[in-house]
Amino acid sequence: MQRYFTDRTKKDIGDDIQAAGDDLHHILKVMRMKAGDPMIWVTADGEEALCTLASHEQDLAVCKVKEWVTVNKELPLHVAIACGLPKGDKLELIIQKGTELGAARFIPFNAARSVVKLDDKKAKKKTDRWQKISKEAAEQSYRNQIPAVHDPVSLKTLADMAESYDRKIAAYEEAAKQGEKSTFARILEDLSPGQSLFIATGPEGGFTPEEIEFLKSRGFADAGFGPRILRTETAPLYALSAVSYHFELMR
Repeated sequence: MQRYFTDRTKKDIGDDIQAAGDDLHHILKVMRMKAGDPMIWVTADGEEALCTLASHEQDLAVCKVKEWVTVNKELPLHVAIACGLPKGDKLELIIQKGTELGAARFIPFNAARSVVKLDDKKAKKKTDRWQKISKEAAEQSYRNQIPAVHDPVSLKTLADMAESYDRKIAAYEEAAKQGEKSTFARILEDLSPGQSLFIATGPEGGFTPEEIEFLKSRGFADAGFGPRILRTETAPLYALSAVSYHFELMR
């Protein structure tokens, strides 16, 4: 069943939800829905309503709430993914697949080895596109929330944003090369459902030693993600898969 998100909370919704803009276009032009067709609407606080299309005009559709059918599909752990800006469309892949895997937040950052450099205008345009990818992936994967995608930040700002998280990890390929494989597993063992984890991964070429030392000084643990060296677009997806396995499949 097709899924849409509203920025209203459950308590703000009465008997109907209104659709406009891109959602309206998708309902009428892409899905070609007619009066009485069912759909799911997800509220800003993660509640799900089974609705039917009641009526529509050129710029507005009214969807009638039939019943609330909430099933929580979110990771038990709040996971933020911070990615050193990579080349090409790799970040789009990370956001799309990371949303499917349960990430709650994406934070691109300007790393020393980032080839891509974005000015404020380009960054805003990119962020709008990244947020749309997150929304569409959340709809497709039946999420209860749309992960937030932030404008690119500096490494210092990234560390500031991570302050409130229970645990923080920086993926470091030198640790993997040296055979380190227990830090990530130990951190997952120490965490409990309802807590938070901040995972930072570097761009192509990884973090510099200076960046790792800075992050460690701000409470990050440097960790290898297995014995193989992962691409910049693979590392965050590996980490999210490990979190899902530990907190969902093993429980």
